[in-house]
Amino acid sequence: MEKIQKKRETEKQVVGEMIALYCRGHHGTTRKTGLCPECTALRDYAWARSEHCPFMETKTFCVNCKVHCYKPQMREKIRQVMRWSGPRMIFHHPIMAVRHVLSVKQEAKNMKNTER
Repeated sequence: MEKIQKKRETEKQVVGEMIALYCRGHHGTTRKTGLCPECTALRDYAWARSEHCPFMETKTFCVNCKVHCYKPQMREKIRQVMRWSGPRMIFHHPIMAVRHVLSVKQEAKNMKNTER
């Protein structure tokens, strides 16, 4: 159970940082001012999805999940955030970015091997 909770916290931390980076880049916020209301709502939604994910034990991040539990509008917003923030994470949070990429790649590989 502790392992699952750690995975949830890691996922929430990564998505939170990506949303914060996007918000600073697109909405002019700063670390001091925090997120704008739109990005706060997206972060809270993403965190809630992570908290209630029934597949957390068998997957790392949502990108590897076969069931997409985000509403279409929120899914599109998070996709925009990831597309913009992903490449920039290496400059702002290099260790987190590398760990995330390695984790996603390893999980995708594991999922592919179990499907055979």
